[in-house]
Amino acid sequence: MPHDALPPDPFAGDPEDPARTLGEPVDDHDHPPMDDTERAELIGDLSDLAVYQALLEHRGVRGIVVDCGECDEPHYHDWALLRSSLEQLLSDGRMRPHEPAFDPDPAAYVSWEYCRGYADGVTASENAR
Repeated sequence: MPHDALPPDPFAGDPEDPARTLGEPVDDHDHPPMDDTERAELIGDLSDLAVYQALLEHRGVRGIVVDCGECDEPHYHDWALLRSSLEQLLSDGRMRPHEPAFDPDPAAYVSWEYCRGYADGVTASENAR
């Protein structure tokens, strides 16, 4: 089969390509262990994510969009995918590669900052009562 007849490699150019280390020893020095402050922040992020999902999922928001500094493209993360990635980071000290969202509707995703502002607005509204 000619090479150009194959589907594109979803990990092309990705420094976290899981096939990159096949047959090579894994070097944990690339990812220093997480310190207590980073671990606490990550646990806080997981807690915040649960709140954001509870507030926004029933409004049709599918997850969070993150602007990638490496490829300059938005990455769309469904709630479950982002939660599992953060849990993986918490347990292993790094996020595993994942398949990008297939043809996501950008209108169905919001930024982390939007989520934070929305949650703050809901909290302020509840406290004003």
